[in-house]
Amino acid sequence: MRSEMTTDGTTASGRGAQDEPTHGASATGPRTVWITGAGSGMGRATALRAARTGWTVALSGRRREVLEQLAAEIREAGGNALVAPLDVQDREAVRSTAERIAEQLGGIDALVLAAGLNAPKRRWDDQDLTEFDAIVATNLTAVASTVDAALPHLRERGGQVVVISSYAGWSFQPGAGVAYSASKTALGSLVRTLNQQEAAHGVRACHLCPGDVATDFLDQRPSVPGAEARARMLTAEDIARTASFVLDSPAHVRIDELVVSPVSQA
Repeated sequence: MRSEMTTDGTTASGRGAQDEPTHGASATGPRTVWITGAGSGMGRATALRAARTGWTVALSGRRREVLEQLAAEIREAGGNALVAPLDVQDREAVRSTAERIAEQLGGIDALVLAAGLNAPKRRWDDQDLTEFDAIVATNLTAVASTVDAALPHLRERGGQVVVISSYAGWSFQPGAGVAYSASKTALGSLVRTLNQQEAAHGVRACHLCPGDVATDFLDQRPSVPGAEARARMLTAEDIARTASFVLDSPAHVRIDELVVSPVSQA
């Protein structure tokens, strides 16, 4: 039997997951991954997969009710989850949430940073600079704030960071937009500096760059893709599987960058 983490950090007896154990559970007990943007899309799929493979998951996002539903699904499958609602643009809230997670779950072993933002008006001739600020704050500044808040705990564990970026962070994509392209491209440098400066502590980071993924994020495009186009895209589960590959890699392995694309580019 495995203990089950409730929303307030208490435990109750729960049934173990049926998946084979992986590196997500250490010799001293389950390891903790903190996931931002956990309420939908790639963050949600990654949380479900990580929980199935033995990780205790801390779920952050703006919508508590959605996170509670996800946590209930994880617990019903025998996993452990802590709900930690959060606006990633609120730096003080990020810091206090990191401390709460570390205190209630015994540390932080990994981060998956999946919160993201774009806007339909994304060109120089139509963009709104208030929206520009919000996109950069979510896609770039919030990533730095979350890593900074969790870093003391990651150093203790030789932790992992998976930054879910974008194909536009790896290769220029004209339709991605000014603010989105700039913020996602900058994540590559953020990951490289983290790897160079924190390697002595065993901290490893991956710049994960997915191509088109069929999630609700597509609704932020100027022209929203239809069902036929989405059927050719990657799924959130494809990215969750990739993130899990990084999370469950041995401690001596660092995966600096991964680019994942759909075969069809139509």
